[in-house]
Amino acid sequence: MSKFVISKRTNGEFQFNLKAGNGQVILTSEGYSSKANCENGIESVRKNSQDDTKFEKKTASNGKFFFNLKATNGQVIGSSQMYEAEAGRDNGIASVKTNAPEATVVEE
Repeated sequence: MSKFVISKRTNGEFQFNLKAGNGQVILTSEGYSSKANCENGIESVRKNSQDDTKFEKKTASNGKFFFNLKATNGQVIGSSQMYEAEAGRDNGIASVKTNAPEATVVEE
């Protein structure tokens, strides 16, 4: 079962990770000043993950591949891990699209 895991950073900000059923992190959020804002970010991921145009495919300076998920306002809601191949990145996007809508929310 996939889940959003909310945690608190050492600087006091909140963040979430979307984890697939196997426990692998498939999307990591930016930092949020409050838990409520973090929860709003999760809802934004649920909504925007169903729109292909919200996924921005990128290549890092080291040649690895990743993606950002953007909100309607163009702000980055979450970023993926680094992938060795474009196919891995594309599989990561598919995983977010599949897992985000039904994922439960837990706190660490």
